[in-house]
Amino acid sequence: MTTKTIVLLTWLAMLPLITSAQQVKEPKAQSADWSQPYKPFRIAGNVYYVGTRDLASYLITSSEGHILINTGLANSAPIITANIKTLGFKLTDVKILTTNQVHFDHVGALAALKKATGAKVMVDAKDAAVLADGGKSDYYFGGKQAAFAPVKADRLLNNNDKIQLGNVTLTLLHHPGHTKGSCSFMLNVKDESKMYKVLIANMPTIIIDSSFEAVHSYPGMAADYAYTLAAMPKLDFDIWVAAHASQFDLHKKRKEQDAYNPTLFTDKAEFKSRLSKIEADYRKRLAK
Repeated sequence: MTTKTIVLLTWLAMLPLITSAQQVKEPKAQSADWSQPYKPFRIAGNVYYVGTRDLASYLITSSEGHILINTGLANSAPIITANIKTLGFKLTDVKILTTNQVHFDHVGALAALKKATGAKVMVDAKDAAVLADGGKSDYYFGGKQAAFAPVKADRLLNNNDKIQLGNVTLTLLHHPGHTKGSCSFMLNVKDESKMYKVLIANMPTIIIDSSFEAVHSYPGMAADYAYTLAAMPKLDFDIWVAAHASQFDLHKKRKEQDAYNPTLFTDKAEFKSRLSKIEADYRKRLAK
């Protein structure tokens, strides 16, 4: 059975879960890569990439079940489900669902996957209200109609809070700006030969066209970006990835059939360079 067939069958099986949710109007995807299936792979130790070609979802396996970070668009649910199965794991073993941020391209399938797994949803406290109203109160994508199926969080997290599951400890790092509760995650992993400190980063890109002061629904945006842009370059890690594959050049670094190689994702200079470019954009916005 081909990967495409598995994705299609999984999608048909999950369709009632998706369509039974509150009616939503998902914004148009910015790229076809957001919905394109991508072969899952092992990043380092017990951390796996299970998302679409560009919308990164991460499965972290543990002795007591698994953690899934980010769920992509609504139509990402069958892709993520199939990818987890391809790796030899069970979707029903996912015990915790979380995200780098609550924009529709990262939580679009969260409601469906929560219903399919019964997992607990844990998010940065500052993003909980937007998650609960389906994105209606978001400063950028908000409006009268939900952008994704609403989800009420089971646990609210603050900076440096820990998510513990079996032998895994995941630390939330509050990195606001892109959303009020944007966050990154840090954890230590071990493979057959080495220990790694892994950063799953939310890159603080700026999506508004106006000045920060013009965003009345997010009055502290400029200060939040300043905090994040000061904090992120100081992070200590061995491996880093991000909420979008394009943000860490996944497809330039590896091909779908490449063997396991954690060293592909160790370029700290690239991480800091990307942050520097975002900070330059931030400075330009301040001048408006």
